[in-house]
Amino acid sequence: MAEENNAPKLDPPFDPKYDDYDYPTTAPEAKPGHPGHTDAEQNAKVYQLRMMLEAEGYTERLDTLTLLRFLRARKFDVEAAKIMFIECEKWRKEFKTDEIAQTFEYTEKPQVFEYYPQYYHKTDKDGRPVYIEKLGNIDLNAMYKITTSERMLQNLVYEYEKMSDPRLPACSRKAGKLLETSCTILDLKGVGITNVPSVYGYLRQASAISQNYYPERLGKLFLINAPWGFSSVFSVVKGFLDPVTVEKIKVLGSNYQAELLAQVPAENLPKEFGGTCECEGGCQFSDAGPWQEPEWARPPKWARKKEAEQTAAAAAPSASE
Repeated sequence: MAEENNAPKLDPPFDPKYDDYDYPTTAPEAKPGHPGHTDAEQNAKVYQLRMMLEAEGYTERLDTLTLLRFLRARKFDVEAAKIMFIECEKWRKEFKTDEIAQTFEYTEKPQVFEYYPQYYHKTDKDGRPVYIEKLGNIDLNAMYKITTSERMLQNLVYEYEKMSDPRLPACSRKAGKLLETSCTILDLKGVGITNVPSVYGYLRQASAISQNYYPERLGKLFLINAPWGFSSVFSVVKGFLDPVTVEKIKVLGSNYQAELLAQVPAENLPKEFGGTCECEGGCQFSDAGPWQEPEWARPPKWARKKEAEQTAAAAAPSASE
């Protein structure tokens, strides 16, 4: 009698060949097209997209959660999602994303953060990682004496890769539900019309990377300390944005604390934004969150794969034996 297969039975569209998760895979909200809430047609489109990409020679990042994100980003148009995925893979190869994820070190971070702090810090009330940027002190001329635009973008990509793994998996384990997005706080205090042109080029590149290569990663976006007139400008911009994206964005002035604290627990929010957190050495450098807590943290998948390969190589008999 054949030995019984004890592998977990995964419902469609999960595929044991690619879907190897050690964290929850059902989205907390029953939104169409989200994991655990897909219909037969959407499941078929995941399968179709995977088959099309396999036929093109792709073998990485074909897991169901990733393919669903690309499909949602293209309204479940399989051909459009395929094009988006292929463009992303082309960019990853050219930008050497895997190498950055594994070896990048932002040694100049303390100096750069004097002008442009960008960091993950704990979680919001939904369990998602909180990402904070302070845009008011950006001075590219001063920053480029410390770093380069290329290294700034490499750090952005490094942090996106870390958000994908290990941050979001750790948050999902702790919350007991699938979390695929972040809660972002952009502090506009000090941002004026005069310094916008000088930083536009970098911010445009950063936004393009986010939108084109890390789709469906934005959960909520709080624009705080918005200067006078910003809301009027944003109301025009909203007309060009996807309604789903607009729903996630809140523009707040200087009296933002109550609304921010309704989303982020006071003990998780840095004191400068109205919370009570004061990490030793500064919240912007602590990288505090479930991804640092032994109960929930796991090495990223690439590290585990590398370790398994090294173990296998060490266990294999040498050619001379």
